[in-house]
Amino acid sequence: MTLTELKYIVAVARQKHFGHAAEACFVAQPTLSVAIKKLEDELGVTIFERGGTEVSTTPLGAQIVAQAERVLEQTAAIKEIAKQNKDPLAGSFRLGVIYTIGPYLLPTLVKTMIQRVPQMPLVLQENFTVKLIELLRQGELDAAIMALPLPEQGMMVQPLYDEPFVVAMPKDHAWAKRKEVSSEELKSETMLLLGNGHCFRDQVLEVCPEMARFSTTGDGIARTFEGSSLETIRHMVASGIGLTVLPIASVPDMETTDGMLRYVRFAKPVPDRRVVIAWRKSFTRQAAIEAIREAVLACDLPGVTMLNESASAQ
Repeated sequence: MTLTELKYIVAVARQKHFGHAAEACFVAQPTLSVAIKKLEDELGVTIFERGGTEVSTTPLGAQIVAQAERVLEQTAAIKEIAKQNKDPLAGSFRLGVIYTIGPYLLPTLVKTMIQRVPQMPLVLQENFTVKLIELLRQGELDAAIMALPLPEQGMMVQPLYDEPFVVAMPKDHAWAKRKEVSSEELKSETMLLLGNGHCFRDQVLEVCPEMARFSTTGDGIARTFEGSSLETIRHMVASGIGLTVLPIASVPDMETTDGMLRYVRFAKPVPDRRVVIAWRKSFTRQAAIEAIREAVLACDLPGVTMLNESASAQ
């Protein structure tokens, strides 16, 4: 049994296709197939069910793949320990960010990281919270910046900042000149939401539960529309279709009187979200995590409250 063979079975389990797995491992498909068959013969078990357009993992094979992932992660940790002896911040860092944070944090964060730790370039990926958690668990990401609550236990989590929400509306809306709006008032409005899969959607539904009832039963006080991104929804609001709720870091200027949009703050209690950085408990590059945390705290994100709290297990 070799680490290469373990790498191959993990790749096939993730890609569900021998050809695609071979491409991901940069080898010819016959080479990968022969190595996996050799491992199955050595263990005396069938790891994969062949046939059809998609390869599936047998129940026993799934346990073997899970163990192989842990072995590969620990092998990578050994390399990292050796590397840290020379420079704990040397080498790239794979960072995930959810869609509703990435566009507003990353430009400043990347610039700050280049200035502070140029020897540790960021390899970035935007995705949904559930997918980022999966990539973290599989060792495909080193850390991810997300919003609480997380759907997975077993991660180390450190708070970064608290971010209040604001209401975005067309410039000619009756509330456009108000100083604040209560969440209760939103139930009488046409609201635009992100689609399923976005954790920010769930957080907005907590602000106005009536919209949740609409989305599941088809009735309700307010009509709702769903968009694929905050920017799509922002343009829909500007066209006069309805209102939306945005995280304040996505708002270019709360006091703007130009353009097609107006932004109004929530009355107390102001809904918000806590943004954190999460990583596996077994991850060894703590200095790298701290470097990213410090860089985030140095970013200029108007309206958010930066935090300096200790990490904890989630």
